[in-house]
Amino acid sequence: MDLQARRWQAFKANKRAFWALVVFVVLFVLSLGAELWVNDKPLFIYKDHKAYYPIFKDYPETAFGGDFYTSADYTDPYVKNHLLKNAFVLWPLIPYSYDTIIMDLKQPAPTPPSLKHLLGTDDQARDVLARLVYGYRISILFGLILSVFSVGLGVAIGALQGYYGGLIDLLGQRFIEIWSAIPMLFLLIILSNMFSPNFWWLLGLVLAFSWMGLAQVVRTEFLRGRNMDYVKASYALGVGDMRVIFYHILPNALVATITYLPFVMAGSIGTLVSLDFLGFGMPVGSASLGELLNQGKNNLYAPHLALVGFFATALLLSILVFIGEGVRDAFSGAK
Repeated sequence: MDLQARRWQAFKANKRAFWALVVFVVLFVLSLGAELWVNDKPLFIYKDHKAYYPIFKDYPETAFGGDFYTSADYTDPYVKNHLLKNAFVLWPLIPYSYDTIIMDLKQPAPTPPSLKHLLGTDDQARDVLARLVYGYRISILFGLILSVFSVGLGVAIGALQGYYGGLIDLLGQRFIEIWSAIPMLFLLIILSNMFSPNFWWLLGLVLAFSWMGLAQVVRTEFLRGRNMDYVKASYALGVGDMRVIFYHILPNALVATITYLPFVMAGSIGTLVSLDFLGFGMPVGSASLGELLNQGKNNLYAPHLALVGFFATALLLSILVFIGEGVRDAFSGAK
C-alpha cells in the first residue's frame, strides 16, 4: 500500500472527520444545484401541447396567453391561477428563491417555522430555508476559492523566502510584518465608501491578508529542507534550482500546507460571515449567513432567525475543523 493510500485509510479511520467530509460534500453539491430544487420558477410546464423549461429559459407572459411581453412572474397569482390553471406545472421542492417576496403570509413578517416555510420567513418576507441554501453556496465557494488562491500565493512567496534566504528572506519578512499590521477591517470600511462591494471585491481584499500564515509555514519547511542531504546531493549532480524546488523540497512542504488548508477555509468563511454581519460584506439583498445573523440581532422577537443563523454557521465551521483535524492526523500518522 502506497503512502497516499495509507493516509486515506488513516483519514477514514477517524469517523468524525470522515463523516464531516461526507456532510460537507453533500452540502456543497446541494448548494451548487440550488436552482434545481430551490427556485421560484417551475422546472417544467406543459401547456397547449407545448413544453416549456422556465428554469433554463425566460419566457414572456404572452407565451402562456398573457398580455405582457416581459418575463413571466410565476409567483404572480394571475399567472399561477389563471394563465397556468389547466397546465401541468412541475415545481422545485422548495418553490422560492433567495430573493422571493412571499405575498400570501398569514401574519406580518418575520413569521415562525411552519409546514409551508420549514425555517420560517425573515423580516423581508423571504423564505429562510431558501436563503440558507444559497447562503451556504456563497460561503463554501468563497472559502474554496480563497483557500486555493491563498495556497498558491503563500506557497510561492514562502518558497522563495525559504529557498534563497538572505536578502530576499529579510525583505520578505519585513514586508509581511508591515502588511500584517494593517487592520483589514478599517481598510475595508474605507474602501467600502469608495467602491460597491461584491463577491470578487471581497475575495481580493481578504486574499491580500490571508496568504501570510501559509507563507510562514512553507518558508519554515524550505529553510529546513534546503539543508537536507538529498538536496545537497542534487546540487552536486548539477540539478537546477527549479527542479530542486518543485521535485525535492515542495512535495514535503505541501504536506504541512494541506493540513493547514481546512483551517484556512474555516477562517475565510468566518471572515465573510463577520463582514456580512457588520454590513461590510456582500451587497444588500444577497443571501449570506452573516446577514441572517444580523437579522436575528435586529429581530429578537423572532428567535428562529438567530437560531438558524447560529446553528448553520456553527455546523459549517465545525465540519471544516473536524476535516482539518482528520487530515492533520492522517498526514502526521501515516508513514
